[in-house]
Amino acid sequence: MISLGSDHGGYELKEEIKKYLDEIGIEYKDCGTDSKERTDYPIFAERVAKSIQSKECDSGILICKSGAGMTIVANKFKGIRAALGINEEVSRASKADDNINVLVLPAQYITLSVAIASIRAWIATEFKGGRYSERLQMIKEIEKDNMK
Repeated sequence: MISLGSDHGGYELKEEIKKYLDEIGIEYKDCGTDSKERTDYPIFAERVAKSIQSKECDSGILICKSGAGMTIVANKFKGIRAALGINEEVSRASKADDNINVLVLPAQYITLSVAIASIRAWIATEFKGGRYSERLQMIKEIEKDNMK
């Protein structure tokens, strides 16, 4: 199950992504927002992150204008590894190397087709493991020491 969240700047792209996920048969939880009315991105990044932490969802997709704010907020939550997916290649590499569990999309800077290609690559890519797992363990230790 994928948790979806956007602010007003990402609302329209989120709605299109929902159609794509419906087409390919992937379940999702929509954590808002529900319109293009101005709102604050931390609300929705927190909802998505908490849905993953609670194991209600396996992963998440966040969308705002630049993607930066959503990425910052999501990464404040223990166990969340969010990265900006500006294209298919970056999304694939972020999953393969860093096992990201939240893909963040910059609605103002990518097209729907690039967003779909990024999501498709992220979903299809397997984490490499090996030395990359050692790095994720290092991240867990940093979280343990710094996220009280």
